[in-house]
Amino acid sequence: MPGLTTLALIGPLMIGVAGAILLALLPIRRPAMAASVAALACLALYLPMLPVISAGGSLFAAFWGSTSLGIVGGFRLDGLSLIFALLISGIGALIFIYAHGYLSDDPRQKRLVVFLLVFMIAMLGAVTADDVILLFVFWELTSLASFFLVGYKHESLKARKAALQALLVTGSGGLALLAGLILVSIAAGTTSLSGILSAREAVLAHAAAAPAMLLIILGCFTKSAQVPFHFWLPNAMAAPTPVSAYLHSATMVKLGIYLLARLNPLYQNEVLWQGILTFFGVATAVTGAVLAFRETDLKRVLANTTVTALGTLTMLIGIAPALSITAAMTFLVVHAFYKAALFMVAGIIDHETGTRDAASLGGLRRHMPLTTVAALLAAFSMAGLPPFVGFVAKELIYEAKLELGQTAAFLILGSFLVNAATVAIACVLSWRLFFGEARGFTQAPHDPPKTMLAGPILLAILGLVAGGLPTAFGNALIDPAVTVVLGRPAEVTLKLWHGFNLVLALSAATMALGVLFYLSWERIVPRLRSLEAMDRYGPSAGYERLLAQVIAGAETVTTSIQHGSLRGYIRTLFLVIATACIGTLIIRGGFAWPRLEAPVDSRLGIALLIVVGAIAVMVARTSIQAVLAMGLVGFATALIFLSFGAPDVAFTQFAVETLLVVILATALMRLPLRRRDLRTGHEKTVDLAVALGGGLAVALMLAAVLASPFDPRLSLWFGAESVPSAHGRNVVNVILVDFRALGTLGEITVLAVAAFAVVALLRRTPETPEKASQSPNLAKSEGSR
Repeated sequence: MPGLTTLALIGPLMIGVAGAILLALLPIRRPAMAASVAALACLALYLPMLPVISAGGSLFAAFWGSTSLGIVGGFRLDGLSLIFALLISGIGALIFIYAHGYLSDDPRQKRLVVFLLVFMIAMLGAVTADDVILLFVFWELTSLASFFLVGYKHESLKARKAALQALLVTGSGGLALLAGLILVSIAAGTTSLSGILSAREAVLAHAAAAPAMLLIILGCFTKSAQVPFHFWLPNAMAAPTPVSAYLHSATMVKLGIYLLARLNPLYQNEVLWQGILTFFGVATAVTGAVLAFRETDLKRVLANTTVTALGTLTMLIGIAPALSITAAMTFLVVHAFYKAALFMVAGIIDHETGTRDAASLGGLRRHMPLTTVAALLAAFSMAGLPPFVGFVAKELIYEAKLELGQTAAFLILGSFLVNAATVAIACVLSWRLFFGEARGFTQAPHDPPKTMLAGPILLAILGLVAGGLPTAFGNALIDPAVTVVLGRPAEVTLKLWHGFNLVLALSAATMALGVLFYLSWERIVPRLRSLEAMDRYGPSAGYERLLAQVIAGAETVTTSIQHGSLRGYIRTLFLVIATACIGTLIIRGGFAWPRLEAPVDSRLGIALLIVVGAIAVMVARTSIQAVLAMGLVGFATALIFLSFGAPDVAFTQFAVETLLVVILATALMRLPLRRRDLRTGHEKTVDLAVALGGGLAVALMLAAVLASPFDPRLSLWFGAESVPSAHGRNVVNVILVDFRALGTLGEITVLAVAAFAVVALLRRTPETPEKASQSPNLAKSEGSR
């Protein structure tokens, strides 16, 4: 069993990785079909685990960990993760088959398929990760993959802007999520998700419990397009239809819902958790319904109804009772079935007619009979008609809210209006498009290839089958998931018929109001579009203004910092160092002066020699004189080392100073530098002030260090460990090449790069003074020197 568990959990990820690599490297003629095989293989590994999970079990496979850090990384498959894994791999396989027909003439089909496979891997990893570090890595990988998928048509400005918007919104939320997960891990003492849930009391008692919860909610809201972050999802419809059907209906946008459900056992009894999820869930559902009535583009209509569904799922998780979680898990699967099918139908219509404008289309039934069947079945499930599983989910939602009593009156009203709007949209996507007068196309369209029809028809039929067998559907998938989300055993009973009751009356009223909304659709759409305030002051406009301000601020800062003056860069560097040193001393009260107990000896003469060399550098009239004076400072410093009994350091300093003087002298003789100082009097005064400030700051910092008591522990440790640990008796060399080897490597790298730069400068063809004076860039750089 351990081997089978590892295969079931890590096998799909390995299959996805191998498939993506092979597709990218090999000249495969049908990349989408090859990818569908990989997705079906993943599905085949998950399906045998269904009986184990349905019986209440779970599977765990260790992946990596660190006992000292409290990290036990691995993958876990339970009722909640299995639902998502089956949707991701199953719908993914159908999407790949659909993409084969949809992108048959696209020369870049392979690239899109590879990114879709990467996205599938990321989603599978995120929903099965039992470690917050792994979860975050896969979480961010979904955002990165979606960036490339949304921007697939990179030649389009609209696609590039949509891709950037999706990345910025979800990526920013990902950073908030990371902070929240780190705080929760610190409180629980482990990064394991199951361990965090087990340490519920410790997490909630921690001082950072509330901030951690809010950060996690923020990360989930950005990913799942909750108000006010909902605007990125409709804009992401610039992506090709296979991408929209996969990422933005069934999988990626539900990743935030997954994490909210996963952490529900931790926070479900917290009033703040319940209040935020309920309020923003209702607001998101209503907002999505309103926005759906402002659109006629089929994909944007579907995207806004997805926003509505995501808000409904968030609200159901927030209102806490077991029945609401049952409704949420049922609706999760229902929505994936009908929404992926309808997205593919929208792509078929666009593919065959050349337009996605619902206002101009109609009468497609005569030309596209099979597509009509798929659209009708999916729309019936979306509207919640019996015997489709959508009807079961809708009744569960009403029943869960009625269970709350009078306090849920506004929830019931909001759900009633949202469901009615959903019914109206389902009518638009079915009756308006496929029945009535033929319009919207100049040449007769026809049903697409079977590869494009397989996905929507199969998903629509699954919605019908699940509705006809609600008990089996509930026992196999919904019951285990509800148990995980609640954190306790729960019995789920799904029925297609509950008798004549208030719930059925609400369902009937919903259908009636939905039909009324549909009949008024042509009048509602232009009126909602005429409300310019929604566009002018909405979150999308706010995002654009914020992005413009960020770009303008970045340009201002860049212009002021990257001014092209070498002297300016050095001045800024010394100012920052001086400010940091003096500021630290002021804040920490660190000003101190060392006690000079040692008698004055020959070292005073060496110190005076250093002072003389420094003054000589400042008053030197030529570059060669400045280099020689600077060498005097270096040689005098080496004498200081020698006087303190460190001959190896001293000889190293002698060698370095010798080479520095020779190299700089040679370089300065070859470079076409001006001999006179071009600085104005004001610039000289500023440079003097910066130099004095930097020198004073370093002097005060060194004085404070020398005034501190000497702690010999580190020196003694290096001396004691030099021979046994590094097998060297020269402690300085051992420190450089063993104890701080990476630091030394970095220094060598910097010196090597500098050396190459010097060689490149020396190999330049010398320019005459006349040419140098005619070169504005050279004059600017020389003036900077």
